Amino acid sequence: MTNKFDYVKTRREDIDEIPAKIVPLIRAFMKNYTRFNVWVYKKTNGKFMKNFPGGFPICIVTMIGRKSGQAREVALIHLPMGEKKLLVASQGGLDKHPVWYHNVKANSAIDIMVAGQKSSFVATQANDEEKRDLWPHLLSLYPEFDEYQARTDRDIPVFICDPV
Repeated sequence: MTNKFDYVKTRREDIDEIPAKIVPLIRAFMKNYTRFNVWVYKKTNGKFMKNFPGGFPICIVTMIGRKSGQAREVALIHLPMGEKKLLVASQGGLDKHPVWYHNVKANSAIDIMVAGQKSSFVATQANDEEKRDLWPHLLSLYPEFDEYQARTDRDIPVFICDPV
């Protein structure tokens, strides 16, 4: 199968498909792991559980829930770009956007904590051209994004977060 996005170098036939029957288990694991990760990270001011497996640094993103109006937090890979930050709603290449994506789309004002320091940002979803231009930078920080995009038919959203 040809990639939907010509800048994605990984071919779908070269990666393992996630069996549909285990997707609910994966989603539950991701949800519980990130809750625990956020709790530990915040309790230790970013000293523990500061990296995802593989050594990739994380950040804690705080947003407002689109339905609840309550603050919601998620641990994501820290993707700096100068003073800006990038967020990628990859969810491992699963078929649906993560819940946090819908929250950020509904309310673009977010906080991002890195190494215990919290800053405010405004998140804007990158358009197709911006995503294409950002792709090499994203892969330099976390190469697995290429595999995630190859795995799914959905266009994995990327947010550009400008400091407030």
